[in-house]
This record gives sequence, C-alpha cells and structure tokens, in this order.
Amino acid sequence: MRSMTTTTSEKISAPSTRQVSKRVSQSVFDGSRLRVVLLVDVNDGAQQQFLEAYEQLCNQVAQVPGHVSDQLCQSIENPSQWLITSEWESAPPFLTWVNSEEHVRMVEPLHSCVRDTRSLRFHIVRETGGGEAAASGARRRLQASPRIGDGVIRHALTFTVKPGSEAQVKRILADYASPRAKVDETTRLCRTSLFMHGNRVVRAIEVRGDLLAALRHVARQPEVRAVEEAINPYLEQERDLNDQESARVFFTRAALPAVHHVTADELTEGERRALYYPARPGDGMRLAELLAQQDEAAAEDPDSPVLRSTIFQRDDVVVRLVDVAPGPGGRAVLPEPGRQSALSALLDGEPVGMDLVTDRRSPDA
Repeated sequence: MRSMTTTTSEKISAPSTRQVSKRVSQSVFDGSRLRVVLLVDVNDGAQQQFLEAYEQLCNQVAQVPGHVSDQLCQSIENPSQWLITSEWESAPPFLTWVNSEEHVRMVEPLHSCVRDTRSLRFHIVRETGGGEAAASGARRRLQASPRIGDGVIRHALTFTVKPGSEAQVKRILADYASPRAKVDETTRLCRTSLFMHGNRVVRAIEVRGDLLAALRHVARQPEVRAVEEAINPYLEQERDLNDQESARVFFTRAALPAVHHVTADELTEGERRALYYPARPGDGMRLAELLAQQDEAAAEDPDSPVLRSTIFQRDDVVVRLVDVAPGPGGRAVLPEPGRQSALSALLDGEPVGMDLVTDRRSPDA
C-alpha cells in the first residue's frame, strides 16, 4: 500500500520524506515543506498603508518557529491586487501559528485596508533549481507522491455557548430548513453534520468545489441567517453579524481545520460519530497526529469497522469525525483510543462521544 516512487529531483532536493498510505487523501503530517499563498484585494488608495502594515507584520512572522521566508508581490496589471507567499518547514507550525490568538492580533492592522483575502496552502511536491538552500546543503523535504483525493473539501467550525443554554441551542440548531445545495456551476454543499458536547458546538461541512464560495453562500441563506441570529444571545463570544469585522473575528476563531482524512471504504454507508479529545495545553497538534496514525492503520485493517475518518484540530481542541460500519463493533471502537498510553499522556481527560444534533446530506452529493 505504500508508494516508493523516487525521482532524481527528490534525491537532490528532498532526501527525507515520510510515506503515507494511499488511502490518505488529506494530511498535514507528512513532514514536507509548506507553501502558503495569500491573495489580497487592497482598498483603493490604501496601498501605502497596506505596505507599512505588511512590513510590521513580516518582522513579527520572521520570529515564528517553522517560518522560512516570505515575499510580497504587487500586480503589474492592477495595483489593488497583491500576493503574499510564505514558506514553512512543514504544515503543523504554520497551522499552530495561524490558528492562534497571537495571529488574530498580529494581522488586525491589515484588515482595515483590504477588501478581501483568500488563503491557499500547498505541500511542495517537486521543485526546480536550488537557490540558497541547495548551495548551503540544507535538507529540504518534499511531499513524496501526489495524493488521490475524492474531490471533497472538509472543514468545521466550533464555538461554545453559555452554560445552561445547551437545550435551547440544540433545539434551534436542529430545527431549520436546509440551504440550497448548489452554490454555482462548480461548487455544491454535500453534507453538514452538527454535534454538541456540553456547551461546545461543532459543525462539520463537506463541499465539492470552492470552500470559501460555499461558506459565503451558506451565510447569505435566509434560513441559516435566522438560525445564526437566534443563537447569538447564547454565545460565550459575542458577535454582530451585521458588523463585518465582528463577524470576521468570530469565524476566524471558530475555524476548526481538517488536518487529516483517510478513507478505507468509499462505497459503504456508515454511522457518523464524533469524539471530542480534550488535549493538554500545547499538545493538540501532537494528539491529532497520533490519532491520524491510528486511523491510517485502521484503514489498512480489513477487520476494522472504521470506513472514513477526519480529524479536526485547533489549539487544544481535537475532534475526530468517524463513519463506522453499523453494529456493535462500530460503537465499541470509538472510545478505545483514550485507553492507549501514548494518547493518554496528551489528554486532559477521557475522550467523549458528542451528541448528534443533525446530519444532512444533499440528495445528489
């Protein structure tokens, strides 16, 4: 099951890579370098303000562990269009930084002078030329082989509500009309699964096409907007959806990125479960990596009830969304990881099953 493909360019520029199972379609844990691309649309007349804000920001980013380099580029056709690219030793240190409160504060000066941003993240698979890194003999890791995905983008949001309001929030979130699945000719919503544990809400979505377009589409739907307004009084973090900056900060903090996805069986329908893993402070990424390794092994085991698994992680919040084969075997497998010593050392309490609030699929997803 393991790919052993090696090319001349890989031998020269990436002597060390980690092979991953061909069943893994998404992972941040293969150790290869990361290229981050940020497309920025700057407000008219705010170019100098944006440049000054960037120069202050890049000096701070240079001190972040795992950061290698960055570039700022301005379009030769439209002065309002800018491009920021950065290179990182691997994905985990970038995600740790970009999902932190430090990052929220650090980029705040940029948002007053931009209309829109779009962030793209790529593992480096191959490269030509050597540059300074090759001249110095640095070991530069590249992704060993391309992953074959299923065309689905997975993302989640998480937030907490005021203690004592859980029952009201659950009723609101369970009772709403599904938004239109078709976003445009290339993008559609496939599935939305919503879970709660205590006062924590996790909403996982699956999209074919453009994730950002899908999120904006959902936010504009009247039925979704009504639900969001209805739960506003119960949120621990206040927000005003009519204020662009307030909404942006809320959803930035609520983002729960998918860091790993593995599929053992693409055809079999399973029962969807979610587990919440309370990580010890600072151990969330390592905990997610151990869970990813476990799920890779389960995907290769024909006797495992795990059909598909996605791991979401932000700071010390780790959620494992699993589709399991129906029956008692599927139910039994879920709590097991919490009893393993390697995971237990990273946990601040036992993993717990989350309550399913709603699980909706597009009819032709």
